Amino acid sequence: MNIKRTDTDALNATITLDIAQADYKEQVDKILTDYRKTASIPGFRKGHVPASLINKKYRTAILVDEINKLIQKELNDYITKEDLNLLGNPLPVEQEDIDWESDDFTFNFEIGLAPDFDVDVKGKKAITHYEIKTDDETINKQIDRIREQYGKLVSKDVVEKNDEVTGVFRNDDEEINADATFKVDKIKGKTNSKKFIGAKKGDKLELKTKGLFEEDRDLAAFLKIDADKADGLNVPVTFEITEVNSREKAELNQEFFDKLFGPDVIKSEDELRERLREDAGKQFAQQTDQKLLTDVTEGLIANTKFDLPADFLKKWIANNGENELTAEQAAEEYEKSEKGLRYQLIESNILKANEDLQLKFEELKEYASQQIREQMKQYGHTDATDEEVDQVVARIMQNQEEVKRMSEQLQNEKMLKFFKENAKLKKKEVTYEQFIKEAYDA
Repeated sequence: MNIKRTDTDALNATITLDIAQADYKEQVDKILTDYRKTASIPGFRKGHVPASLINKKYRTAILVDEINKLIQKELNDYITKEDLNLLGNPLPVEQEDIDWESDDFTFNFEIGLAPDFDVDVKGKKAITHYEIKTDDETINKQIDRIREQYGKLVSKDVVEKNDEVTGVFRNDDEEINADATFKVDKIKGKTNSKKFIGAKKGDKLELKTKGLFEEDRDLAAFLKIDADKADGLNVPVTFEITEVNSREKAELNQEFFDKLFGPDVIKSEDELRERLREDAGKQFAQQTDQKLLTDVTEGLIANTKFDLPADFLKKWIANNGENELTAEQAAEEYEKSEKGLRYQLIESNILKANEDLQLKFEELKEYASQQIREQMKQYGHTDATDEEVDQVVARIMQNQEEVKRMSEQLQNEKMLKFFKENAKLKKKEVTYEQFIKEAYDA
């Protein structure tokens, strides 16, 4: 067996395997001998079929199978020995006709090589790291929402500004017949709002779907139609009012605090505000951290320049799926996946240069234990023993999908911490509304 690599350029190469008869003959002959012992062919006693007949009938199929096994083993061994960092898998160079009666064979495989490059995590341009401040106004709004949620409904006959209405939207042509309950302040525009204010139970309001709600997504939700259909829908609907209610806010007392957090956990309005501020801070931190991770990732992709073996990868994509793709389809798939591939290579480069970022099995087990304990606490099991947790973790570690999910989560957390410590960041304190507007152009 002779195997060698010929570089086309820094990113593309061909691996050539020269297979001689000595590489496969012994194994092929052994299998043919075994076949002869067990073959059942009419006209011959079992074990007495002529070797020439067995050879004629089975040799080519056995030879092809054994050479394919030999190729796979030699390719894998060579790639491991040479420590080749491949993109995709080796692609066989097509041969029109292979003469399986020959003694010697030559096979060629195209390979795509990962590029060599350096990653500058710090970068030249600072990335904004948002910090959402939980100001008094935000806490006041949250308390009002919770008090309404836990408050009492008071039935009414006439609709006023802050009331909640229940009714039925109808349009026979569009097959709309949907029960809905919503607050009047969700209605958009003075013209539509005026139709609700002063209306009574039993009244039928004539409305237009276009611009009916402050939030576009509410149209699909309340009319119970697909989002695609709701987008740009401009048809008349009637809304027949069946119920009018005002919501009397819950009192800020111990009964209210206990409903929210359990008996005697919170004992005053000040403690409630502090708890809400703490919970909001954690929630906001998750959102700002995700935004930071996205921005750092995008920045690294944009600023880390390297070439890819694009033609090879398109060819590999075309031949690697369940169904073979055309060149045009493969090119489209490559365009969709290129950014993700670039970041995978960048992240791999960072992990290689920073051993402490690489996941270890014990770390993953500890991470799983922490998650299990948190979940148990949410269900009131606050005193779980190590043995109980370990049993659950052991079951989880046998689930490949769960292990993959946790590995990705933990890796993201480690990368985020690394970026916070090493990337060039500028902190910016904002309200939640400012964050949504700036971060997502909302």
